[in-house]
Amino acid sequence: MTAPEQEMLAGYATALGDDALILAQRMAEWVASAPQIEEDVALANIGLDLLGQARSLLGYAGQVEGRGRDEDDLAFLRDEREFRNLQIVELPNGDFGVTIARLLLFATYQHQLYRGLAAGADATLAAIAAKAVKEVDYHVDHARSWVVRLGDGTAESHERMQAGLAATWPYVAEMFTPDPQVDRLVVTGVAVDVAALRPEWDARIGAVLAEAALDVPEAGWTARGGRRGLHTEHLGHLLATLQYLHRSHPGASW
Repeated sequence: MTAPEQEMLAGYATALGDDALILAQRMAEWVASAPQIEEDVALANIGLDLLGQARSLLGYAGQVEGRGRDEDDLAFLRDEREFRNLQIVELPNGDFGVTIARLLLFATYQHQLYRGLAAGADATLAAIAAKAVKEVDYHVDHARSWVVRLGDGTAESHERMQAGLAATWPYVAEMFTPDPQVDRLVVTGVAVDVAALRPEWDARIGAVLAEAALDVPEAGWTARGGRRGLHTEHLGHLLATLQYLHRSHPGASW
């Protein structure tokens, strides 16, 4: 692998790790606040799955870049503009309908992405993805069951679920926007062509929304820039919480 390709690979693993890390933090915020005790546990477990994925991906990114940074350095010692996550994962949890809508939309994308990586040319990414795809399959199923339950439930639950979709839909297109920084990795089979995932994603999401008696939101303004370090105002607040302890006690260990 050439030096530019190695840099691309480190950046690619970092971006995917950032997606998982930031959404793990959002899921953790629901602990003791979910609609029922069982959901506290379910969302916490989803967060733990995502955190495990983040550790593996960021650890690999640090290894590939060769600058002596480990998963903790990448998670806790980078500033907001250095994060490469998609904007959808950093949005505030908001209403429970917003959280469930985001989980369905993102987990379905992530499931397809990991499935592609599991058959990819990079052995380490393939191994990480092969384990993660089983976890994310549960995330998709959990979100689907809630979307159907709320969408096809009472008038209020239907309205809230539809509103949750409307709030998160502008951030969907970014998931399928090709990243020029990893074009070479797509050609060599290391990275997944995200644009090619959209038709299957549309079909899967469309089937769930039809079952839930929900409408596909109309296309309009779309988010962009997360992969280039451009984020919403919410990421800085999230990182202040995520990174506070590590930065307050540098070098500390349990």
